Order: sequence, then structure tokens, then C-alpha cells
Amino acid sequence: MDAQVSSPRPVPSLADPAAAGRDGLGVVPGLVWAFRIHDDGTADPLPIDQPIERHHDGWLWLHLNLADVRACQWLRSIELPAPATTMLLSRDRHQQLHAAGACIYGIFADLTRGIAGSSDEIRHLRFAMTEKLLVSGRHHALTSVEAARTSIERGECRLPSVAALLELIVEHLADGVDRIADDLANELDAIDDKLAAGAIRDERQKLSRVRRTSVKIHRQLTGLRMLFHRIEREGTQGVTPPLRLAASKLAQRLDALDHSIVEMRDRAWLLQEEVTAGMAEETNRHLYILSILTTLFLPPTLITGIFGMNTKGLPFTENEAAFLLACGLMFGSALAVYLIMRRIGVFKL
Repeated sequence: MDAQVSSPRPVPSLADPAAAGRDGLGVVPGLVWAFRIHDDGTADPLPIDQPIERHHDGWLWLHLNLADVRACQWLRSIELPAPATTMLLSRDRHQQLHAAGACIYGIFADLTRGIAGSSDEIRHLRFAMTEKLLVSGRHHALTSVEAARTSIERGECRLPSVAALLELIVEHLADGVDRIADDLANELDAIDDKLAAGAIRDERQKLSRVRRTSVKIHRQLTGLRMLFHRIEREGTQGVTPPLRLAASKLAQRLDALDHSIVEMRDRAWLLQEEVTAGMAEETNRHLYILSILTTLFLPPTLITGIFGMNTKGLPFTENEAAFLLACGLMFGSALAVYLIMRRIGVFKL
């Protein structure tokens, strides 16, 4: 359930017309980056420490750090539908996508971006978009929005509408999952080769990590697929044209990715079963050897116990070679047991 927030209240230093101008958003606190996308699809980066004009050609993409309390206050001051604002400010981790006539808002799972690049840790991107504004926010650095930003800065894509930017973010999310699937496949290939060579114990932790990652990614992809399939079924006729998503194309891409991840999960499960069977076989072999050794040493242990009894009438007590005779008896008894076990087929040399 979404968290409840207080009703919007003006923040004069951020977005109040008296401070920012009648047509401006003011200096947006917690702003990570901002772009103005023109009508021809080209984009210009905007400085994050200067007031942003709202009424201009094209539309805006504002990406916020929601860990900044000032950014949360600013979100309460702009003109967004109340449910969209509530969702942006909540800590809900449930993936969702809501389409109204003039606004689309939701929460997508995304891969965390660290210093060394993308990781398989899952965080969430929150967004709300109208025809002239897309506001996205996160609490941790994310991979897909960073990749979309890089593509825009390099001029690799043109964005004719706000929906095209959201589609670009989802495409980069799919690319990140695709790279993880490739890494998992390569790791499973390496594990399979080592298992064929008999290296069982060394691969257990690697298999566990592959299974954990594939299950985690599959769970998030399933939720994301369901969102776009629902939009595909219900259609976007009630949504204004700039907000209409290519839900069918995105759903097909996510379906293919999820199929690959499920294959990785099932393959890891089969390899895990092979490792378990190999471990059980190795344990049984060790128990078999231990049982044979126990049986071989049982007669010498009996003889040692007999000669260790503190009673009169023990044999060889007056013989100078008693120790050697006792050792010979122990060795002979063990040899006799060995020959009997070999004859009955317990083991073969």
C-alpha cells in the first residue's frame, strides 16, 4: 500500500511564482540532471543549479535524488495528480504502472549502478509524466536511467514524445538484464566444464549465486512484464498521444528476456542436482572405505584388547618374543579378514 503524504503546500524558495517567475520551476533541489527535449526530438542538458523555465518549446526531463528531503518538498509543490505525487514520495517497492488521461506514473525495478558499473542488486525507479514533463526519482544510482542519459547526451536517439523517453529507459533496463543473462550463461558454461572434470566442491557457491541472481531477476521481470501486458490488453485510447507507450514491443522484449533468465535458473537447478548427486556419491565412497578399514582393524583391536586384560593365564606372558607374536596375530587376523572380503567380492584390487 502506498504511503500517505500530507497535502501539497507552497514552498516559496523553490517553485512559488514570486520566487521562480510565473513560467518557471525555480531551482530544483535534489536535481541529478535535467534535459529539455525539443519538438524535433533533440535534447539539451540544463544546469542543475539554475532556475528552469517550464513553458518552452518541447518538454522537460527532471531526474531527482529522492533521498534529498528538499526534493520531496519540491514535489509537493508542482502540479501533478495527487496519486502520482503520493507514489513518488512513498517507499513502496511494488512495481506498478497507472495511466490516466493526462498523466502516467509508476514504479519500475532497476539494476543498481555502482562505481565499478552495473550490479545485479535491485532498486526502484519512480516516475510521473505528463505531455510536457517527466519527473523521475530514485534513492540509489540506477543503471537504466544513467544509460538513457548517456544515449541522449551522445545524440544516439531522438525522443519525439515523453513516452519515447520512458520506452528508452525500459529498453536500457532490458539491455542490462540481457548482459546479466549473458554473464550467467558464461558462468554456467564454466561450471559445467569443471563439473565434467570432477571439480565438485569448488562450484557449489558459484551455482548458489547464479541461482539466487536468476530467481531475483525473474521475479522482477515477471512483475514488469505483467504491467506492459495489462497496458497492451487495456489499450491506450484513453491516454493522450504523447503518452501512449509501445506496450506490445516492450512486452515482447521482456518476455524473451524472462525466458532466457528462466532457462538460466533451470539449468542452474539441474547443475545443482548434479553437484548434490556427486557429493552424495563421494560421501558414500568415503563411508565405504571407512567401513572396510573398520572391518579390517576390528580383529587386531580384539586381539589388542585380549592381551590388554589384567588377568592371569594370558598366553605368551613368559615368552621373550610375546610382543612379536601378538603383532603377528594382529596382522594375520587383518590379512585373513581382507582375504575373506576379497573372496566374497566386497572389493577388488
